[in-house]
Amino acid sequence: MVDLTFDQELCGLVLDTAPQLFAVVQVCGEGRADADGWVVAWGIVENDGPTHVIGIGGRTRMTLTAPERALRHFAGRPGITSRLVWLAQPGTARLNQAEAA
Repeated sequence: MVDLTFDQELCGLVLDTAPQLFAVVQVCGEGRADADGWVVAWGIVENDGPTHVIGIGGRTRMTLTAPERALRHFAGRPGITSRLVWLAQPGTARLNQAEAA
């Protein structure tokens, strides 16, 4: 059995409890060669908890029961769709020793 240092245990704790991050994007002309998209909000899903969403610019803030509920709040005009794009979990963590106090 490998003896983990306290710092390694902390990093493991962070990875085990890390929330999922996603962006809410709007797409214009989806399926066409000239389609365009932009990020309208960022969200965080807590483990077995609520979803928090903040719009770009910080004026829109929401707490929702599921990430998919954010899509209706950012529904665009005709021809504009909204979707969730999940940020991939990096799988690593490290302590910044300069900030550890």
